[in-house]
Amino acid sequence: MRRQKLSVRFVKESDFDASAAEVFAFHEAPDAFERLQPPWQTSKIVQPPTSLEVGTRVIVKVKVGPIWQTIVAEHVVYEPGRMFADKMVRGPFREWLHRHIVTPIGDNRCRLTDDIEYELPLGPLGRVFGGPFVRHTLRKLFDYRHGVTREACER
Repeated sequence: MRRQKLSVRFVKESDFDASAAEVFAFHEAPDAFERLQPPWQTSKIVQPPTSLEVGTRVIVKVKVGPIWQTIVAEHVVYEPGRMFADKMVRGPFREWLHRHIVTPIGDNRCRLTDDIEYELPLGPLGRVFGGPFVRHTLRKLFDYRHGVTREACER
């Protein structure tokens, strides 16, 4: 019997007074991943990304309550200047695909879209009990990340 997928989608979009090239270059910077980690989240970057190219792996340990979780993500799509995507190989979600898309919307303006499809563990039970917590956490995380990106890219 095939397992029914219970995937959920989270999307955060922000417009920036910066070119798409500038915003994408920010994400390619060696310290970008570290800069995008929120100060309230207890985490340890075990293996930072060396690039955004396909096959690059990132390993982070994140503390959720009293429990440390290891997250291993691998970049699976890379379109320089436009988009990259990572897939969770190991971690708390049954499925996780995160697309980072930068779209020009004018000469010196662009839109950053974080588009995430995920599936919580434990099927419907995980969705009912973990869903609100995950949505709140993602909203807070990506509000912070878009703020950091805005600060770095807008002049």
